[in-house]
Amino acid sequence: MNKKRFKRRTATAAAIAAALLVLSACGASSKNGKAGTGAATDAKKNGTISVSLYDRGITPPDAGTPEKNSWTEWVNKNGPVNVNFVTIPRFESVSKFNALFASGDVPNYIQEFDVSFRNQLIAQKQVVPLDDLIDKYSTTYKALIQKYPQIKSFGVKADGKLYEFGRMGGVRVNEGLLIRADWLKKLNLQVPKTTEELYQVAKAFAENDPDGNGKKDSRGMSLSPTAPQPGNDKIVNQMFQNVTWVVENGALIRDWDRLKAATQFKKDLYEGGVVDKDFLADKNGEKSRQDWINGKLGIWGLNNAAEKYGLDAFTELMKNNPDAEVMAIPLPKSPFGQFSPVPAPPITYNGMITANAKDPESIIKYVDFMSEDATMKALKYGEENVHYKMSPNGCPQTINEDKWKKEVSWTTDFQMLSHFYLEGKCGLFSSQLDTGNPVNKSFKAIVDQANAAYLTTERPFPEFMHPSYYPSYPKDLQIIATNLEKQINDMMVKAIVSGNSYTVDQAIKDAKNVWEKTGGTKLEEWFGQWYKENKDKLMTKKEIYDLVQK
Repeated sequence: MNKKRFKRRTATAAAIAAALLVLSACGASSKNGKAGTGAATDAKKNGTISVSLYDRGITPPDAGTPEKNSWTEWVNKNGPVNVNFVTIPRFESVSKFNALFASGDVPNYIQEFDVSFRNQLIAQKQVVPLDDLIDKYSTTYKALIQKYPQIKSFGVKADGKLYEFGRMGGVRVNEGLLIRADWLKKLNLQVPKTTEELYQVAKAFAENDPDGNGKKDSRGMSLSPTAPQPGNDKIVNQMFQNVTWVVENGALIRDWDRLKAATQFKKDLYEGGVVDKDFLADKNGEKSRQDWINGKLGIWGLNNAAEKYGLDAFTELMKNNPDAEVMAIPLPKSPFGQFSPVPAPPITYNGMITANAKDPESIIKYVDFMSEDATMKALKYGEENVHYKMSPNGCPQTINEDKWKKEVSWTTDFQMLSHFYLEGKCGLFSSQLDTGNPVNKSFKAIVDQANAAYLTTERPFPEFMHPSYYPSYPKDLQIIATNLEKQINDMMVKAIVSGNSYTVDQAIKDAKNVWEKTGGTKLEEWFGQWYKENKDKLMTKKEIYDLVQK
């Protein structure tokens, strides 16, 4: 499905917007004044639901708490139902959800990015199919599916049913690899093009005082998590195509060679004094972020590199180190090829109705409200002529950065049903920046570097298909897959930090043994057969990159 076919099968963003339920604008009061504009309703609110909301620790104290703040109040004031928000620690979400499911206190509507965990919930029948509920109760979301049928077709599982709500986010940079270009210049080094060169550059950063303070206190590189499990650094894994499943000779197989190479590279970094010895304790990546913004880290892999998270980190770095120079670089080439971080998918699935929900109609009303164009604009930009104005390029542009950051910028996780693709270029974070601000201008240049480096078929993402669309295992196999993933990851982490007492070779041997003894071959058989039956139906990487949001 290329871009022309995508457009041909669907309507334009303007047509969608016209089809949406238009509600009158209304500002919501908060401790900061007006929180934004949105869709108000005169309908009596008969339903009350509970909804999960990630807690990243970024809610400003003046706005309230993560559970109750100016924007939770805004949603309740302007939305069609009463909502009790249940906050979930972003980087410990799976364990928190598991505890809530076990206690019977899980919210009626949950939002989670981890595709493996969502597939597990589907296999365990902890969530319900959505097809009939959307047909019966939805207006806005149903209209989107009718105009953009891929929203549904990409999400249908092996049983032919839809279990997840999704948003059209457009293909864009997600993770990125940043390097201190001024440190390269200081030490007369070149941008690393191979993993061997990456190691040498990172070691030089750690040993040769690139910040010139006369102390050996710099970190060459970070191994803190850009993936759910500690030690499972996603950026390094993608360099080595360590993505578990690879296609060889036309068949899908469980790979071990790439796992071994990636783990050995991490062990080398650890033993070479290149990374923080306590990286396993940095479970949410905040320690690495602090090292970066304080000018103590030379190479940093991060999520949301081209979004607000990336800008905030860059802004703080420049405040602390005004002479710092930063580049986004292509992932260095490994013995298995050269790849890019997996981009944000054309459609991101995250929302599910749990089996304990007693009022699915109210949940659908909430989904409709959060999917509307007016709601999306309010949550993302705030109030027109208060937080943003329309710029000459036709996109919303922040009026006062400090005011927007304080009152609006932290609403990311309210936007998990916002369809940014429908905004075209305006949906890109970089399009909203006032490049008259020197820091914003420099950050946009970094985003441009990332786009050029990562959104190309010359250096594609390493998975055989976009991992967001991996199929869900049957219940019995999902349990096996979940347990094996943790056991094998724990073995690799042990090998990284244990020196000669536990080598990578021994870890791989142990991993293969546990794989064979506890059902791994069943996963290979099931996934291999699935691939054989569906490989000609999969969206190609070229088709995915054709949907890059521009």
